[in-house]
Amino acid sequence: MSLSLLRPVRRPAVVLLAALLAWAGLLVAGTGVASAHVTVSSGDAAPGGYGKLTFRVPNESDTASTVGLRVQVPTDTPLTSLRAQPVPGWTVSLTEAQLPEPVEVHGEPVEQAVSVVEFRAEDGQGIAPGQFQEFALSGGPFPETDELVFNAVQIYNDGTEAAWIEPTVDGQPEPRYPAPVLSLAAEDAGTSTDTVATTTDTAAADEGGNGTAVTALVLAVLGLLAGLGGLFLGLTARRRTVAP
Repeated sequence: MSLSLLRPVRRPAVVLLAALLAWAGLLVAGTGVASAHVTVSSGDAAPGGYGKLTFRVPNESDTASTVGLRVQVPTDTPLTSLRAQPVPGWTVSLTEAQLPEPVEVHGEPVEQAVSVVEFRAEDGQGIAPGQFQEFALSGGPFPETDELVFNAVQIYNDGTEAAWIEPTVDGQPEPRYPAPVLSLAAEDAGTSTDTVATTTDTAAADEGGNGTAVTALVLAVLGLLAGLGGLFLGLTARRRTVAP
């Protein structure tokens, strides 16, 4: 059989294989984007006590660097004592606000508390594409509640912003930009309730992907295997057809 007879078979086979690989790659890439969230966690936060909060900020952009993080601290359940840990190459500012109602701390009334914490990168600094940074706060006392929601805004050097302020509701699809949530429940105090999943690149590897991302990845692999199986059968049939 002439080799020229096989060329029409090989070309569509290569095209189909490339399309299957590209399709699977897009699905896998999509799972990484979906899991790139700003999260908050703590190893020692508990109602009535003091502890450290860590905000993990992955850079979602392929072209711009993250140069700012603005965190809203709830004032209806305030942290009356709050301090920021210095980050090399970044400045931090804390803004206080009048509380809706005074709260009593160690027998003394407190009428103001930090409502906004903002980290800003110095010139030439920031979180580059493919990287993440952690920002820490220390304070308390933590309120007698199951969780605290910290709305956050991520600022890029191209002028765009990502507002991590959408609530996560049990039984509903995860939002695109979920607000960071800190669990203060006794059974899992000190862990983050980022029910939507976690962060990208290195952060994603540490935190783990969500169920949707895993499902999409499995489906992509199964689809690729099925496509390759069909390709093999089709190629075999074509070869038998053109064989002398």
